[in-house]
Amino acid sequence: MNLLSSLRYLVALDEHRHFARAAQACHITQPALSNALRALEEEFAVVIVRRGRTFVGFTPEGDQVLESARRMLHEHKVLAQLLRGTADRPAGRFVVGAVPTAVPVAARFAAMLHARHPDLMPVVLSLSSTELEKRLESLAIDLALGYTERMNLRAVQLTAYPQYNEHYFLLRKAKVPHPAELQLVEPETWLQASNVPLCLLTPEMHNRTIVDASFSAAGCAPRVVMETNSILTMALSVVAGQVCSVMPGALVSTVRGYRELEAAPLVSPQIQTPISFMAQSAVRPSRAMEAALQLVQDGAWLRHVATHTGLFTAL
Repeated sequence: MNLLSSLRYLVALDEHRHFARAAQACHITQPALSNALRALEEEFAVVIVRRGRTFVGFTPEGDQVLESARRMLHEHKVLAQLLRGTADRPAGRFVVGAVPTAVPVAARFAAMLHARHPDLMPVVLSLSSTELEKRLESLAIDLALGYTERMNLRAVQLTAYPQYNEHYFLLRKAKVPHPAELQLVEPETWLQASNVPLCLLTPEMHNRTIVDASFSAAGCAPRVVMETNSILTMALSVVAGQVCSVMPGALVSTVRGYRELEAAPLVSPQIQTPISFMAQSAVRPSRAMEAALQLVQDGAWLRHVATHTGLFTAL
């Protein structure tokens, strides 16, 4: 039995909660995955996986093995990067998870990280807040970019690296296309925004919770005619249809090239939501993590972030 491989299969099963999908993610057959997990159970002389016709869950002993598996795999990755790279040339995969509204910032971060360290291969995943927190806790991702206010919801100890505040805009079509690009127009109130047809993120998304709470604070409810869990769909619905949307600055920045669009800052109330990079505090950082944390605190990077997430006063 290859212990590390079996531990990877166990972690994959926890992530996918399905034998066939876990096997596919590990590039093996389902019988091979099942056999490896049974061998793991024989190795430790305990039942790890609760089995029915489908995956049911883990036993209490299985949860203990799973927790150890995550840490062993993390230490293996740290050691592999230590041996493969040097202090000034970190190497290997580095996984960054981001809530959908922060994906444009995570993409910029990953590109800049790779430019500084060409031997690193950043991987950017778009995840809901709940999934982001779960994967950060399980060490399935290295770094998370999400809502600072949620960092204490789970038992794991995290360190936050503040990046920016989300400001919110009403994105809509202009009556007449602008000469060159999207324009920033006069602020509007959340009450005014409640009177136009809106495409918003689906209710399970934390951004939607923030938006609904903002309308409620203004004493109104949004007129929602379309919902999506896709940031791209939300943006294109405004471009292609007769709907508007409420978007944070990081997303408005990505559609600056559409001269038929305009963005109105939303006020009364003016909402600012802190966004941070977050990392586990209790695990040994890899060289890739050390390089990433150096960048997230770099002044030039933070100024770059401010340019693409704020109130766009330069427009």
